[in-house]
Amino acid sequence: MSTRTVVTGIGVAAPNGLGTADYWAATVAGRSGIGPVSRFDADSYPVGLAGEVPGFVAEDHLPGRLLPQTDRMTRIALAVADWALADAGIRPADLPAYDMGVVTASASGGFEFGQKELQALWSKGSQYVSAYQSFAWFYAVNTGQISIRNGMKGPSGVVVSDQAGGLDALAQARRHIRKGTPLILSGGVDASLCPWGWVAQMAGGRLSTTRDPDRAYLPFDARAHGYVPGEGGALLVLEDEAAAHRRGARVLGEIAGYGATFDPAPGSGRPPTLRTAIETALADAGLAPGDIDAVFADGAGLPADDRVEAEALTDVFGPSGVPVTVPKTMTGRLYSGAASLDVATALLAVRDGVVPPTVNVEPGSTPELDLVLEARPADLRSVLVLARGHGGFNAALVVRAPGTAEGER
Repeated sequence: MSTRTVVTGIGVAAPNGLGTADYWAATVAGRSGIGPVSRFDADSYPVGLAGEVPGFVAEDHLPGRLLPQTDRMTRIALAVADWALADAGIRPADLPAYDMGVVTASASGGFEFGQKELQALWSKGSQYVSAYQSFAWFYAVNTGQISIRNGMKGPSGVVVSDQAGGLDALAQARRHIRKGTPLILSGGVDASLCPWGWVAQMAGGRLSTTRDPDRAYLPFDARAHGYVPGEGGALLVLEDEAAAHRRGARVLGEIAGYGATFDPAPGSGRPPTLRTAIETALADAGLAPGDIDAVFADGAGLPADDRVEAEALTDVFGPSGVPVTVPKTMTGRLYSGAASLDVATALLAVRDGVVPPTVNVEPGSTPELDLVLEARPADLRSVLVLARGHGGFNAALVVRAPGTAEGER
């Protein structure tokens, strides 16, 4: 088998679009899915905005037997997995079970399911707690349920590294493919928009308290003061390139390079390491900084974090050296789902030759960056995606257009 890992299918559930086509159309048009929380009454909380996946009715997508044993996060993930496999033209029943695996990222597990069962425990007693609580809350539950539903018995796992997890999971999937597994379904989906999850997210002190959706999440803007949380994400079908060609698959792009670092402890006096992650990913892809056509930035929406990212980008690419975009300004930060959604978005951008916009940010807010504020036509061959998780996780991943050899422009 070759050592090149390609993407042949995408499934998306995002706050501004259910399904890949709806999401992409909204993203190119700059339509946001951020608004007041509707899944519970958030009026008494200091934070009141979120990116909620619209129109998802689990009963429309999943058999009834799965509903009592799954959290909303897992229900969305199961549907998104189905869409990704269908997009790739894969019928799992037609493939050897041990030739397929699942690697997902998770940041919170099934918070909503856990809240419901804890309420039953406290108010009624232990005999009213569902036996499914034993796994429905767990970080690895999306991997488990997807693999069971689709008969995928190959190498599988879960990565827990907050916002960076979506890239880390794809990198782990790539490792499995390089070791001989033909197909891995990978990415991340999170959903913890419930009172218990809400309090947990607020505890970090990083959420925006603004109630105006157009002013709440402003990465690389002087007015930045936090981010908006959201739910959803993306799952991708990754395949060995030779195996994909043998079955006549449509190739959307290649996972060409990856790098990851962990920042030193605050107060240590040592510098952040995002730049090293970027340089490692470029070296892994066999590319120079000038070969990158666009960057999908992490965009923390916190002044100190945004400054670190802007400095890393200018150190590597020079001032305004590459177009930079943060399409998650239209969805909020989806935790483990965010980075894999950015990778899906980057692949769609390469396919259609357009860099999607960063919305609501004022022009000139970060003059050292060429921040894309309106959709911009571009010939995209190699794109860098960045993700940073709370606590020091950094990840960088390069996606390359189909049929692009290393170093080829």
